[in-house]
Amino acid sequence: MATIKILGTAGARYVVAKQLRSSAGTYIEYEGTRLVLDPGPGTLVRMATTKPRLDVMKLHGLILTHAHLDHSNDVNILIDGLTEGGLKKRGVLFAPRECLSGNSAVVLKYLRPYLKEIKILEAEKLYTIGNIKFRTSRRHYHTAETYGIIFDFSGKKVGFLVDTLFSPRLIESYRDCQILIINVVRFKPHPSPNVQHLCVRDVEEILAEIRPEKAILTHFGMTMLKAQPHQIAAKLSRKLNLEVIAAYDGLTLEI
Repeated sequence: MATIKILGTAGARYVVAKQLRSSAGTYIEYEGTRLVLDPGPGTLVRMATTKPRLDVMKLHGLILTHAHLDHSNDVNILIDGLTEGGLKKRGVLFAPRECLSGNSAVVLKYLRPYLKEIKILEAEKLYTIGNIKFRTSRRHYHTAETYGIIFDFSGKKVGFLVDTLFSPRLIESYRDCQILIINVVRFKPHPSPNVQHLCVRDVEEILAEIRPEKAILTHFGMTMLKAQPHQIAAKLSRKLNLEVIAAYDGLTLEI
């Protein structure tokens, strides 16, 4: 059985800055392998204070879908923690190349040798860490190099459709997902093409096409919080005849 714990559900600058929702990442455990996906601000603290407590030193790996701070802020302290300050060389980091080189690099160079391995994420590739297998989506339409993640838990496909501008071409990457976790930052579309995030209308189109067994909405911006995510999820459920729920900080899924 896989355990997925969404430690935080904040998305966009104001919800993160004001901590209206936690901006911590997502903890994933399957058959003894433990990792954190997108460790945003406060992930380490959230791991230490959640019930039951999640021990950073027992992590086997970290995944960054892209370099933006709300997805990567705590990556360095988690590397330091899981390696016990470099005393124990272990752990695997999966990240797009942009997270490691150039002006957008977010992983401190002095910490990199602490890890057992660093694997570069590329579009539509397969990866393994311990007993967890996953693949990347095609590259997302976002202001940073971004890939969604599709986990395979003994044939059960769980997709994390992270930050992106909507495009019908993205749907194929997630079509076989029985469970789809979607970052929906905006209630309505933004007029600027530079704001590359999904809105509720986009999510409706995605779910109508894929029709997963369950969809979880998360990573909410201010307009989503004002519109009440649980009410939006309920409306989508009725309209599409699908199970759609709005995540809350600490939501745990057993798959």
